[in-house]
Amino acid sequence: MTGHGGGNVAKKDSFLPKLISRGSDQKPVGSTKIWDPAACISPVVQALPPSGIRKFFDLVSQTEGVISLGIGEPDFVTPWHIREASVYYLEKGHTSYTSNWGMPELREEIARYLYRRFNLDYAPENEILVTVGVSEAVDLAFRTVLNPGDEVLIPEPCFVSYRPCAILAGGVPVGVPTRAEDEFRLTADALRAALTPRSKVLVLAFPSNPTGAVMRQEDLEPIAQVVNEHNLLVISDEIYAELTYEGQHVSIASLEGMFDRTLVMNGFSKAFAMTGWRLGYTAGPKPIIEAMCKIHQYAIMCAPTQAQRAGIEALRRGEPEMQKMIRSYDQRRRMMLRGFRSLGLNCFEPQGAFYMFPSIQQTGLTSEEFAERLLMEEKVAVVPGSAFGQVGEGFIRCCYAAAPRDIEEALERIRCFVSRLL
Repeated sequence: MTGHGGGNVAKKDSFLPKLISRGSDQKPVGSTKIWDPAACISPVVQALPPSGIRKFFDLVSQTEGVISLGIGEPDFVTPWHIREASVYYLEKGHTSYTSNWGMPELREEIARYLYRRFNLDYAPENEILVTVGVSEAVDLAFRTVLNPGDEVLIPEPCFVSYRPCAILAGGVPVGVPTRAEDEFRLTADALRAALTPRSKVLVLAFPSNPTGAVMRQEDLEPIAQVVNEHNLLVISDEIYAELTYEGQHVSIASLEGMFDRTLVMNGFSKAFAMTGWRLGYTAGPKPIIEAMCKIHQYAIMCAPTQAQRAGIEALRRGEPEMQKMIRSYDQRRRMMLRGFRSLGLNCFEPQGAFYMFPSIQQTGLTSEEFAERLLMEEKVAVVPGSAFGQVGEGFIRCCYAAAPRDIEEALERIRCFVSRLL
């Protein structure tokens, strides 16, 4: 082949080693070993199981006509005034990086919001870090504070990412079981039973995904006592804080002695229907937040500029729309609870988030069998409780952020399915 300069140019692959074709017994020319890309993967990553949620929804994507009660995402779109603020900012040509910490105006609004809603007083300049969703905040926190072998106490059932993120940071996740009889609240006795000399971090994620459980002040006070006695750091994932249906959410950071040993994490995905914007934040003691920002500035740089501008608008003027959405979720919560109880399935009344966690033990099926058969036979998608830890076996997670008509139809299909089992 002749190049543009008139000289001879070798064929594109002529300089590459002659690798064997798959299934051949020939060895590559000029090489004693066959290159295996999979061999490059860390054993730690290889050992991580795939997400129980995503694994199941591979099946959903292959089935038509499904009513999904599975994805934990609002069925509302982001309110228009929030979208408009971001669009206007983009049209004005604001497309550059922001501070690693996040826009000063956004951090100031977050500080005001946390004080107004939860009586938490953080300095916006060095105690609040804007992140790419709460997911990044959790990852940063683990990587910042964990040494190899440090134990992370995780109440279960729990969201699927805490265990893998702890492992990837060199920590050892330790499940702390919660029980349906306690409405899946964490108890001081259960926490004490899980403690060892290596315990360093307690993850608190209430209101809970997947159970909808909440922790009231009277529930948190004995937990705070244990935390102080054993010198633990608390990572408090409060992404569902605003979705509390009876009473007001209480952050453990507001309790005596807990402010300096708690990282509060929250975001915009659930309460403001902004899942795809990927915007979150963490607030906590200055030394830890500054250390987290070090990792953030090397790995991420900053959260998306237009998302940050949308976040400012959400915090300044988004609460009326948020309250409308919360009232709608509450109506759907009651609808789904009545439906499951009419089916004869045991289900405690969740007080937060937008999930129901009914027991399916009386059907004789495992949670994965129940979910797969329900999908195949009635085209309703739910998540097996086992995806959220061993304690979740015998339950399914159902999200009531779906449209009311879809909830009604799904409940009728589940009724038909269960009637064939019982």
